[in-house]
Amino acid sequence: MANTLLSPNLIAKEAMTQLENNMVLGNLVHREYRHEFVKAGDTVSIRRPVKFLASDGATLVKQDIEEGNSEIVVDQRKHVGWEFSTQDLTLSIHDYSRRYIQPAMITLANEVDLSLAGLYTAVWNEVGTPGTTPSTFLHLAAAGKRMDQMAVPRVDRNAVFDPEAAWSLADGLKTVYVQDKAKGAYEEARIGRYAAFDTFGDQNIRNHTVGVATGTPLVNGASQNVTYAASMTTNTQTLNTDGWTNSTTGILKAGDVFTIAGVYAVNPVSQDKQAFLQQFTVMADADSGASTGPAALTVAPAIITSGPYRTVDVAPADNAAITVMGTGGAIYPQNLCFHKNAFALVSVPLEVPEGASFSDRMSRNGLSVRVVKDYDIAEDVEIIRLDVLYGVKAIYPDLACRLTG
Repeated sequence: MANTLLSPNLIAKEAMTQLENNMVLGNLVHREYRHEFVKAGDTVSIRRPVKFLASDGATLVKQDIEEGNSEIVVDQRKHVGWEFSTQDLTLSIHDYSRRYIQPAMITLANEVDLSLAGLYTAVWNEVGTPGTTPSTFLHLAAAGKRMDQMAVPRVDRNAVFDPEAAWSLADGLKTVYVQDKAKGAYEEARIGRYAAFDTFGDQNIRNHTVGVATGTPLVNGASQNVTYAASMTTNTQTLNTDGWTNSTTGILKAGDVFTIAGVYAVNPVSQDKQAFLQQFTVMADADSGASTGPAALTVAPAIITSGPYRTVDVAPADNAAITVMGTGGAIYPQNLCFHKNAFALVSVPLEVPEGASFSDRMSRNGLSVRVVKDYDIAEDVEIIRLDVLYGVKAIYPDLACRLTG
């Protein structure tokens, strides 16, 4: 029986299936922001939830509503293209997918996961020992504990590890598996669900190189706290520091995590002071200046000392010591533990060109893929391309935690 000529709709459907099947992080994050009218470079604005404080007594206490936005820029345009003969269009969809579509969509799926894994720089909570590969239940439980302390819901929690950590955890956890899961650990390196996480391995987990981070860094100036109203759009602020090694490029890098002496985290619901120092992440590379080694750091979260959006117990004191996680110049994998709503993936349907007769697009479950084929008369070949357009953002980084490796 002759094979049926492949249609653009059939190719688009198969491409969508392969994209979904080959993503890891892309299948674990929020994907419900879909807008047909959004174009490349456009911004999708998402409202952050409002927080309140409970008041005592019968007398009404009205609170101001401060509603911030988080913006996702749709700026990631990726495609895979190839040439083929017209005879290839007579293949079955199974053969055509195996030869062309599947490897193309594996490439695009990895690009999406790479983009999402790169959002680690916005996550300030970090547990684990830099340089030590997570390999036990307690390593994973440390991330679960931190997320419990920060009032992160236990539903929809995921943990994604680089290959070294994934295989080490599969080996380290096999002794606590029930029999069927032990078999999966041996045969497939499946980690399973532990410490309230669904756990996965992904080769796209990023490595982070710590900045130079030398000197004796200190906070430069007291009362460097801000209000939520001033920081609610970005959840960042500038922190003035000094004491770094003078005139050093890259004294800190985006994604570096540090603590400040005497500045403790608070429970975001009860507002109780925690037993651990608040961690901050550097949002942009920073250089140190001359003489006293000054550096203005863009950090998250913003230092807020009162109200429902409070992040710390007190503002840092002048000359409070700064401690950077890890060793300057060292490289550490940034395994991610997160609630689904910590990160968002916005996939936008690309327009189908009017001049291309063989073209279509498929949108499903918050993803979109476009296929276009054309004939090159100069080279006497058929050319096909598969495109995706998307944006990613850490919309609620407070719902995530890094487990360093």
